[in-house]
Amino acid sequence: MSELMTLAELGGPLALLGGAVYARKAHPSVYWATVGLPSSVARLVGSYSSTMDACGLTVQPSRLRALAVRATTRREVRPVPPRRGLIRPTSTGLRVRLRLAPGQEPADVAASSERLRHAWGVHAVHVHEIKPGVVELRLVGFDVLRDVKMPRRAGGDLLAVPVALREDATVFVRDYRSVPHELVLGATLSGKSMFLRNLLTGLAVQPVALVGIDCKRGVELAPFAPRLSALATDSDEAAELLPVLVKEMEDRYDLIKARQGIAPGTPDEELTSDVWGLPDDERPPAIVLFVDEVAELFLVASRKDEERRDEMVTQLIRLAQLGRAAGIYLEICGQRFGAELGKGATMLRAQLSGRVCHRVNDEASAKMALGDIAPEAVGVASTIPAERPGLSVAGDTSGGWARMRTPYLSLTNAAAICREAADLVPDVPALSPFRPHFPISSAPSPIAGTEPRPATG
Repeated sequence: MSELMTLAELGGPLALLGGAVYARKAHPSVYWATVGLPSSVARLVGSYSSTMDACGLTVQPSRLRALAVRATTRREVRPVPPRRGLIRPTSTGLRVRLRLAPGQEPADVAASSERLRHAWGVHAVHVHEIKPGVVELRLVGFDVLRDVKMPRRAGGDLLAVPVALREDATVFVRDYRSVPHELVLGATLSGKSMFLRNLLTGLAVQPVALVGIDCKRGVELAPFAPRLSALATDSDEAAELLPVLVKEMEDRYDLIKARQGIAPGTPDEELTSDVWGLPDDERPPAIVLFVDEVAELFLVASRKDEERRDEMVTQLIRLAQLGRAAGIYLEICGQRFGAELGKGATMLRAQLSGRVCHRVNDEASAKMALGDIAPEAVGVASTIPAERPGLSVAGDTSGGWARMRTPYLSLTNAAAICREAADLVPDVPALSPFRPHFPISSAPSPIAGTEPRPATG
């Protein structure tokens, strides 16, 4: 009887242990909320001073404090760690602010992030400067990039789309007003199309004109045709569409000049304002141009093709140099983008201040994307595993970079979103001849998230 009672008594703890192990693997957010969070808080509070001392983040106290300690406690005066603020739990980790001691800098704390991760039992520790002398430790309890779930309140505004989740559990927002043009690189099945899909559907519900150039006969962008203002599916159509966009840009500059009383002959480069300074009733809608597989525009087979290629590249460069003030933005996608593509490739890349690099086939491709703006990120981009499509490294001209991953969105659901937003296509008369024709489908819209995540290119 006693043996049976002992087994019964052990059954409950064993079931709890088994449930915790299962939750840690299958439902890491649940495990973090129930087990990981309390244990990490206890470790942080209990070992804060000793951990900071072991990491070399303590300093000698001031003379006044040393005298006070000796006078009141007669204890040995020990080094002082950075002053810790309140611990703020989140759904994915913890946040705590530290006031640095005199002589310390954020880089000192960042250099010890790996030690802090092991000491406090979390998945990662990220250090962010809040203001001079104050940093925030963002402790991530589990791998948020394994199964990406965007926060319900991910933010977003006109021309600002929450498109991915960073490894520190913050949202990456693609903001065209602050970073007008972007280059997205990635090998086949790297998740580049998933990034483009999330970006397109985020813009589809905004009053923005979406223009596509997809030289793969439109297989990538054709499913979004109901929401596109223009679509070119080969290089011939692209050669007709790009001059129209350049003419639209010039017309918008004329509109700005007329509104501000600037002489019509003033060069475009000397203008310092943009369409956002126009009244709402006079402002033309913003245009976002998506170019999928940009290398197809550079390939030539004859002298005649070379002349046409040079014209298209020149027009793309003009749009990249002058399009922002006219409300025209570029999203250039491809597998490689270097000088070997031909004349004008390097000049065009220099105008694309935003960079997103998915898994690539060689280090040279990663250098093409990030080498000139964030050299430290090249090695990280070169080690992205093939079994994690959608994982990428984002950088900008400020030198900052971060790993992130886009959430899964099936092509069926993305196409349904664009069909439902078809009435939001703005009126841009110059683009009307290029408006794609699409069959009207009566099929019901699928439920988002009902399909498994495959590898996408």
